[in-house]
Amino acid sequence: MDERRTGAVTVDRRGPVAVLVLDNPVMRNALTQDMWRQLPPLLAQLADDDTVKVLVVRGAGDHFSAGADIASVQKILHDPATVQEDGGDITVAEEALAAFPKPTIAAIDGYCVGGGWQIAGACDLRLASERAVYGITPAKIGIVYPLSGIKRLVQLVGPATAKYLLFTGDFVAAGEALGLGLATKVLPTHAFWDDVAAFALRLASGSQFSIRAQKDLINLIGGDAVGAAGSAAALAERNLHWQREMAVGEDAAIGVAAFLAKKTPHFTWVRTSE
Repeated sequence: MDERRTGAVTVDRRGPVAVLVLDNPVMRNALTQDMWRQLPPLLAQLADDDTVKVLVVRGAGDHFSAGADIASVQKILHDPATVQEDGGDITVAEEALAAFPKPTIAAIDGYCVGGGWQIAGACDLRLASERAVYGITPAKIGIVYPLSGIKRLVQLVGPATAKYLLFTGDFVAAGEALGLGLATKVLPTHAFWDDVAAFALRLASGSQFSIRAQKDLINLIGGDAVGAAGSAAALAERNLHWQREMAVGEDAAIGVAAFLAKKTPHFTWVRTSE
């Protein structure tokens, strides 16, 4: 089988950090259907691995991803079942990444376009190099983005900016992307990968209890129906879960003791007790 048409998603372990690599450099890491399908089971494995504290997603070589491989897009257009599923394998993979319980970082160098943005947008944080270029381009090929991708874009940049990006398909350089909300932080290109690695390790050294709890609560707060009574009740119930977990866990005591002693804390929490 032609490797250019299949691509691969690989995992590189660096201590407590797992690096998920979109590996199809001949096509600027365009995501083929096989690659979209590889993502959910890999993410499930990494979620269950207690030695993994932080996930970094990057592209192989010089680019994050040039988007969904056109063959994948054509399948969505011509397969009625996939249309009914609103994006099929693409949406399933995007949602699996968005639901990943541990902190996720998109390390964006070079092009981050189309379906590549859906991957980056599903991460918690987006660190971009100064040479990163974003493009959200469905209008350039006459398609409608899956609803999950549109909703996530609106949550990140707001309705007006989402319309501008989706209507025009304009390419956006790193500095402008930062101002629009597409990037969390822009880092110097010459030290980009070292800075990403150091940042990921800094997250891994913090309280995973605190990070995981706050990620969970922020995701609930940022959901579709925060004002609904059911949503408010679910948020209150989830917050109570984390407050109870804090009471029975060790991280709070470790953190306070280290602060008072002016020492570096070494947190021990791994996963919820429930």
